[in-house]
Amino acid sequence: MDPPKLPLLLVLVFASTIDAQDLFPKPYCGSTGNFSANSTYQTALTALLSSISTTNSLSLTYGFFNASFAVSGASQTLYVIGSCRGDLTSESCRTCLNGSASDIRHLCPLQKEAVLYSENCSVRYSNTSIFRTVKTDPDYQLFNVNNVTSPDTYNAALRTLLDRLRGETAGGGSLRKYATGNTSAVFNTIYAMTQCTPDLTNQQCIDCLVTVIGRLGPCCAGKMGVRIMAPSCQFRYETDDQFFDPVGEPLPPPPAPVADALPPPPGGKSNSNRTVIIVVATSVSAVFLVGVIVLLRVKRKKQPRQRVEGETVDEISTVESLQFDFGTIREATDNFSNSKKLGQGGFGAVYMGRLYNGQEIAVKRLSHNSSQGEVEFKNEVMLLARLQHRNLVRLLGFCLEGVERLLIYEFVPNSSLDQFIFDPLKHANLNWDRRQKIIMGVARGLLYLHEDSRLRIIHRDLKASNILLDSDMNPKISDFGMARLFELDQTQAETNRDRGDLYAMHGNFSIKSDVFSFGVLVLEIVSGQKNNIFRAGDHAEILISSVWKNWREGTISKIIDPSITSSLSTEIVRCVHIGLLCVQENVANRPTMASVLLMLNSHSVTLQVPSQPAFFMHSNIESDMSSTQDYNSRVSDVDRLRSKSNQFSNNEVSVTEPYPR
Repeated sequence: MDPPKLPLLLVLVFASTIDAQDLFPKPYCGSTGNFSANSTYQTALTALLSSISTTNSLSLTYGFFNASFAVSGASQTLYVIGSCRGDLTSESCRTCLNGSASDIRHLCPLQKEAVLYSENCSVRYSNTSIFRTVKTDPDYQLFNVNNVTSPDTYNAALRTLLDRLRGETAGGGSLRKYATGNTSAVFNTIYAMTQCTPDLTNQQCIDCLVTVIGRLGPCCAGKMGVRIMAPSCQFRYETDDQFFDPVGEPLPPPPAPVADALPPPPGGKSNSNRTVIIVVATSVSAVFLVGVIVLLRVKRKKQPRQRVEGETVDEISTVESLQFDFGTIREATDNFSNSKKLGQGGFGAVYMGRLYNGQEIAVKRLSHNSSQGEVEFKNEVMLLARLQHRNLVRLLGFCLEGVERLLIYEFVPNSSLDQFIFDPLKHANLNWDRRQKIIMGVARGLLYLHEDSRLRIIHRDLKASNILLDSDMNPKISDFGMARLFELDQTQAETNRDRGDLYAMHGNFSIKSDVFSFGVLVLEIVSGQKNNIFRAGDHAEILISSVWKNWREGTISKIIDPSITSSLSTEIVRCVHIGLLCVQENVANRPTMASVLLMLNSHSVTLQVPSQPAFFMHSNIESDMSSTQDYNSRVSDVDRLRSKSNQFSNNEVSVTEPYPR
C-alpha cells in the first residue's frame, strides 16, 4: 500500500472543542487496485468481516482477530486482522471491531486493501498476507497542542519510560502484547501505553515500536501528549491517566483449545456452488508445539553432559539447524581460493562464496593458530544467531568440523564504509544524503545492540571497516568478534572469570565506549578523514582534536569533506555537534544511543554544549615514529597501549588518563 503523506491532526486532549467522534473512524483506502461490485471478491470480503461477530476464537477473547478466505476462481486469498486496545473487555472489543468492519466496507467499498483506525480498535484487510508481518504504514498521528515547559527533562523521562514499555510489550506473549506505565517529569506525571498485534514475534514488535516511536521527533516532540497508530503497533502518552487503565484488565483464563465451528460442506464431492472457503486459525497447533518443545527440553536435560573441552559443541547444538556441511562451503568458495578472498580479519580470512542455489554468502574462516579462535567462534554464533536487525549483518549459519570453524554471513555487495569514505575517488559517490543515511542506520543498529536485542551487547570495535554497505548503500554493522555481554542492570561491564565473560584485560568497557566510537565514526564520515595521528611540530594531533579546535574557533567548515561543502547545512553542523558530544572526555556526559538517535531525528531537541573531547596527549615523539601513522582510536587500541604503558621509557610515548574506557 502506498498511502499519501498523512496530515498531522491537532488534538486538544480532554477539551470540548474536538471530540473523539470527530477524529474517528480514520480510513486509509489502498491504491493497489479495486475489485468489481458484486464480485466473488466482494462477497468473500463481506463474509470475512462479518465473521467477527460470530467467531468464538480464543484470540478474540484477548482483543485480536485474524482470519483468511481463499477466493474460489480468483486465485487469491483475503486476509483480515482486527486489533483492540489491550485494556478493552472482550465484549467491548467485539463491538468496536464489528462497527469498524461495517465502516471499512462503506468507506473503502471497492479497494482490495484498506486500514481503518477507530478510537479503541483497528481493522485492516489485504489480498496479500499481513499475518506475522510488520506494517508501520499508513500511520495516524495525533498530538496535544500544548507544549511542555521543560522539553529536555520531559523528553528524557519519556524516552526512558517508552524504552521500558517497549520491552514489556514485546515480552507479552502470543495472546496479548500490551503494556502501560508512568513516570515523573518536572511538574507532570507521564502516563504511557505501547501495544503490538500479538501475531508478531518479540523482535518484530520491538522493531515496529522503534520505527513508530522514532516518528515522535519529526511529528510532535515537546508536546504534552501524542498518539501514533500504525497497523502493527501503536503508542500513546499523556499527562492525564484518563485515557487508559494503568492496571489493565487481567487476562482471562485460557479456555480449552477448541477449533471454531465451521459449517460442514455439502454432501458429496461437488462443491461448485461454494465460492468462498473460510479458514480460521485455532490454538491447537500452538498447544501441540509447546508440548513438543517441553519434551525436547526434558530429553536434552537427561542427556549426559560432555566434558568441559566439549562445551562449545554442546552450546552450538542449540542452533544446529544453522549448520552447514564443510564440503558445501569448500565448494562454494572454490576451496577457499585467493580469488574469492574478500579480506583478512583479526581472527581469520573472509571469502565470498556461492551456494548451489545461487545464493551469495560471505564466509569467515577462523585461523587455526588463533588463541582465541574457538571462543570467538562460540561468541559470534551464540550472539549473532539471536540478532535480527536491518542494520546488522545477518548470520546465515556456521560450520564446526575438526579444526575448521566457519561463520557464514549474508553477502553485502558494496564492501565496507572505509573503502568509500577514505578513497580519493569513491568518496565523491557519498553525497551528504547518503552519509546521513549511513549515520542514522549505524545509530539504529547500535541502539538495537545496547537496548533492544535479547542480549545487551557492547560492540567494542565499531569503526568504518566494520560498517558494510548493501546494494542500496544501507549500512550494516559487522564483526561482533569483540562483542561482550553485560547484565541488564549493569551500566559497565567488568571482568568476571567465574561467569566466563571475556571483557577487557585492561580497563573497563561500557555502552559509552561504543558511543565514543560512534562519535569518532561520525566525525570521520563528515570530514572524510581517518582519525590519524600526525606530526605537528613537537606534538601530535588527531582528527578529534582538530575538529574540537575548529569548533571552538568557529571554523568548522575547514574539517568538512570538500565534496559535500556545497551542501553545507545545519544538518552537517548538527552531526559534528553530536559527534563531539559522543567523544567527550567525561564518560558521564556522553549521551546514550537512544538520546543520539533522538537528536539525529529531531531538530527540536536542544543540544548540550560539548565539553573537551577525550584524546591522547603525546610528547617526546621518537624520530622513528612515522609522520602520518594510521590510528583508529578505538577502545581496543586504548587497552593495548595501556597494557604496554609500563614498558615505555620516558623517551617513548606517554599516554594520559582521560581517554575513553
